[in-house]
Amino acid sequence: MIDQVGRSARTASHELRQSSGATRRQALLEMADAVVASESALLEANAVDMDQAIVEGISGALIDRLRLTEARISGMATGLRTVAALPDPVGRETGGWVLYNGVRLHRVRVPLGVIAVIYEARPNVTADAAGLCIASGNAVILRGSSYALRSNIAISSALREALTRVGLPVDGIQLLEDTSREGAKALMQATEWVDLLVPRGGPGLIEAVRSEATVPTVIDGAGNCHVYVDSAANLDKALSIVVNAKVQRPGVCNAVETLLVHEAVADQFVVDAAKALIAEGVELRGDARSRELVPDMVPATESDWATEFLDLVIAVRVVPDIETAIEHIRSFGTGHTEAIVTEDRRAADRFVASLDTAVVAVNVSTRFTDGEEFGFGSEIGNSTQKLHVRGPMGLESLTSERYVLYGDGQVR
Repeated sequence: MIDQVGRSARTASHELRQSSGATRRQALLEMADAVVASESALLEANAVDMDQAIVEGISGALIDRLRLTEARISGMATGLRTVAALPDPVGRETGGWVLYNGVRLHRVRVPLGVIAVIYEARPNVTADAAGLCIASGNAVILRGSSYALRSNIAISSALREALTRVGLPVDGIQLLEDTSREGAKALMQATEWVDLLVPRGGPGLIEAVRSEATVPTVIDGAGNCHVYVDSAANLDKALSIVVNAKVQRPGVCNAVETLLVHEAVADQFVVDAAKALIAEGVELRGDARSRELVPDMVPATESDWATEFLDLVIAVRVVPDIETAIEHIRSFGTGHTEAIVTEDRRAADRFVASLDTAVVAVNVSTRFTDGEEFGFGSEIGNSTQKLHVRGPMGLESLTSERYVLYGDGQVR
């Protein structure tokens, strides 16, 4: 099955590579219209997935990721239209010069070819990933989870139909309905067909990809994100940022999981933050100093500092200085997003320079680490590694560079 799907994707990728930016742009607009026109079918399919997931007892965070609403379907369409309006990266010249012998060298962006995406319980990824791949001239093989199978089939069917309306190959978008572990492993090892694999899911999926994949990968890793409230923080800003970063959508990778507070402001801020977070239903797990200030906190364990809760849970630690906060993040962070709240520019610069992470935020919520918020329209993943991309992955991340030489008979 993988060979058949891969061969079809490779053939489609050749056609997509040669297609015009205008055609691919029109395809995304048709895809957006198809998603909106299929709203009833998508909601119906998703309702069946939701019922099954509830029966199987999956977590509240996964239920939230699985759920489709009219607003989320509209958001999928908006994301496709936003991507369609972005500059086409394919064929863009990124450099050029004339060699000593008169040969003209041009460095240009080109599609990667066939992108595979393995993801869990987020049907909106079906539209986001397909849109980004088509817009960047790539074919895509999608493999969602069993929880979202009916939703993903409904979405991909609408998207594939849209491709035919603009004359692009329907197999530019393919969904693997085999959601078994064996099927996923076969896709991870389809070296003849897959040019890049992007896994989006929990630790189990990421570990499986790291140990079993033989195709090139970009890891969309865990988001054990921190907010550090400095001694020079504006505490009103800090409270708003912390509550937003934890509560606005706790089941996503850019939600904050650990709050670090400088001891100089801890007496006031830990109490105020605890009151605001508890009012939102958040469970607090604190170190000894935090629990002195808020006795109702659950004692934090060593594993809590390393946990991506993806839920209404946050770990809290009081630190003596910014260096301790930085060391804590270096020890437990996952390279996703780290934030500092401070009015001291030197402290902000020290924090930014000291942390080797995909995104560093100064006086802003971690929730902004997102392709749509960055102006990418949507994202195919959020890379926590360093090659070949880092952070939210948009159109340009799905292209590479090659060199084109123009000469007049020169030989070496």
